[in-house]
Amino acid sequence: MTKPIRILLQTTIRTTEDDWSIERFSLLKDYLASLKNETGHYLCEVTARNRESDAVGNDPVLSQLDHSGFDELWLFAVDVGDGLTQKDCAGITAFHQRGGGLLVTRDHQDLGCSVCQLDNIGTYHFFQNHNPDPDESRHCIDDIYTQTISWPNYHSGRNGDYQKIVPVEPIHELLKNPTSPSGFIEFFPAHPHEGAVGTSINDAHARVIATGKSLVSGRPFNLAVAIEQMQDAQGNTLGRVVAESTFHHFCDYNWDAQMGSPSFVDEPPGDGMQTESRALEDLKTYIRNLALWLAPAKG
Repeated sequence: MTKPIRILLQTTIRTTEDDWSIERFSLLKDYLASLKNETGHYLCEVTARNRESDAVGNDPVLSQLDHSGFDELWLFAVDVGDGLTQKDCAGITAFHQRGGGLLVTRDHQDLGCSVCQLDNIGTYHFFQNHNPDPDESRHCIDDIYTQTISWPNYHSGRNGDYQKIVPVEPIHELLKNPTSPSGFIEFFPAHPHEGAVGTSINDAHARVIATGKSLVSGRPFNLAVAIEQMQDAQGNTLGRVVAESTFHHFCDYNWDAQMGSPSFVDEPPGDGMQTESRALEDLKTYIRNLALWLAPAKG
């Protein structure tokens, strides 16, 4: 029997009831855990946890991730810049160097900017005060409704609604959906203020695979970047990586607003993810595609 893909779902904050703790990603965890392969065996073994600190402040799992049995890390950077220590980053980097797959996502402005410390990964995330977008014309507010949040903050729709995405040609295998009328994924969960991701001109191993469009400015923005396996300068074969513009693509609240949110969220929610069946089907297909694509090659 093929061993299940061992996935760690991890936030960068300690357990906090009134915040985006891992408990608010329960629908993602349950769906991944329900997936089965063609022989009827469970596809994934899922562990979900928040950040913890040992006696010297390091997360006991992330700082030793390269010595773990995990195949993939899905990292939800929900911190304000202090979510990863130097040793945590070293553990994640070593895990990546041994072929571990990574999904790394954040949110608006500088939320989750601790990921900038990650070698070969942080450069794909643009923040306001850390690794800002090289396109200075994008250093401006997009979402004009939530006054307490600044750029990057692309408005793709209400929490609980869906957004229509544009797959970038050639369509990446992560976005293929044989049950869709178009043959590819067309919908992602929406969020009022998404962050920014992108690639450098000389990066042959990474490309933007999907873009969204602001409902405020009409401006297109990047939703996801896929980074293929490659060798680093030390000869390590790095695992695959996906960088996403917001962790809200994976939150309970953005799949179903009735699941609730932290008290500081005051934008009115929508219900499009529940009323448009294709949106939820696309999302589930994308999640399965991610789990399979990020898995290290066996052999």
